Amino acid sequence: MARKFFVGGNWKCNGTTNSAHELVDKLNKAELPSSVEVVVAPAFVHIPMVQSNLRRHIAVSAQNCWLKGNGAYTGEVSADMLQDIKVPWVILGHSERRALLNESEETVAEKTQYALSKGLSVILCVGETLEQRESNQTFEVISKQVQPVASKVKDWSKIVVAYEPVWAIGTGKVATKEQAQEVHKQLRDWLSKNVSSEVSQNTRIIYGGSVSAKNSDELATQPDVDGFLVGGASLKPEFVDVIKSGSKSF
Repeated sequence: MARKFFVGGNWKCNGTTNSAHELVDKLNKAELPSSVEVVVAPAFVHIPMVQSNLRRHIAVSAQNCWLKGNGAYTGEVSADMLQDIKVPWVILGHSERRALLNESEETVAEKTQYALSKGLSVILCVGETLEQRESNQTFEVISKQVQPVASKVKDWSKIVVAYEPVWAIGTGKVATKEQAQEVHKQLRDWLSKNVSSEVSQNTRIIYGGSVSAKNSDELATQPDVDGFLVGGASLKPEFVDVIKSGSKSF
């Protein structure tokens, strides 16, 4: 069965109530292909408003959640809370959290396991730094990020893996279509060898890192690129064009 193209918009720590309303309004008015699954991840404080006003077939995601349930964890948001307000998705393992908040591979795996146990779907982010790429360590790094998840999770049906090379996030630098395809194929082969061939064939592996309307059409032509996780461009009108690139996919 063909993997449905997936486009996520990560709004990160951006926006006001008014600007979030404007983004929702643009998405509600846009003509979007039914062949593409679309998810947006507003800041926590904007989630209820976005949920209430966004067209039904675009889902809402949180940008993070805690690795346990409710309790004395000041400042955290649990998967239980997200489930309670009917948020179906969560982004976990983003490089900004790995780098700025020192989230380890094991922490990301624990978060993923717990979120899945509460019925959430997970956008699992992996990726290497420029130094690691230049040292030919790209897939060594990525496999170390995925392995702890594979050791804890048996059912991958609610996981989308997002390959986001750290050197391309917010820098304007983009992996070439060949670079993206190479890593995505390596990830798919890794899943086949270490999880199962079924998981390998069915898991969507999406690309993130300065994705825009200028490069999304070309990237979407690659057989193992199943969509995008979009940062800055998801806050702009061109996000609609990125979504439409999914109708031109392999």
